[in-house]
Amino acid sequence: MAFSFDATWGAEHTPKILETLSRHQVKTTFFLTNIWLEKYPHMAKKIAEEGHEIGLHSTTHPHFTALSQEEMEKELKENYQKVKEITGYEARFFRPPFGGYDDRVIRTCHLLGFQVIQWDVDSLDWQEGMTAEAIKKRVLNGVKPGSIVVFHNNGRYTAEALDPILPELKKRGYEIVPVGQLLLQGEYYIDHTGEQRPVRS
Repeated sequence: MAFSFDATWGAEHTPKILETLSRHQVKTTFFLTNIWLEKYPHMAKKIAEEGHEIGLHSTTHPHFTALSQEEMEKELKENYQKVKEITGYEARFFRPPFGGYDDRVIRTCHLLGFQVIQWDVDSLDWQEGMTAEAIKKRVLNGVKPGSIVVFHNNGRYTAEALDPILPELKKRGYEIVPVGQLLLQGEYYIDHTGEQRPVRS
């Protein structure tokens, strides 16, 4: 299974999240926007230096389904360039802001060589009133083999929730990897639920 972190606002809680991931020897995927990268380039570099995978999360965090193809391409290309310029990372994956996508979004991303990544477990760590205990329960009750969990780089209680979540998942036999290591390689198709399935000959 994979853990992922979306970065759009703030960075005060990010060092504690990175420290927690490091202590548990876990690598994850961070999806970064340009509006965040421009404010916190040092933090983006640290994420890359610590061996986490980096994905795209757009330039300005718009609703992609409301954009023209040209606008989508601009958001993606500028995001890719900024990630590469600051971290040296050549991102292959894109998470649409707000999780919003349709066939046009998928097609445009594929044209540019990016794979769209969603999630099946939402930690809701960004919501007011979500405690570390509530985040922990949501994640532990929601995961299954192959799950992708979404967190945020600046969730107030995210690091505190990760501390008990990570050992519990390892105890259950899960290995937590970056999104790129979770995806099927070779020929596959996407079923009606959005999951990858291998093509059987």
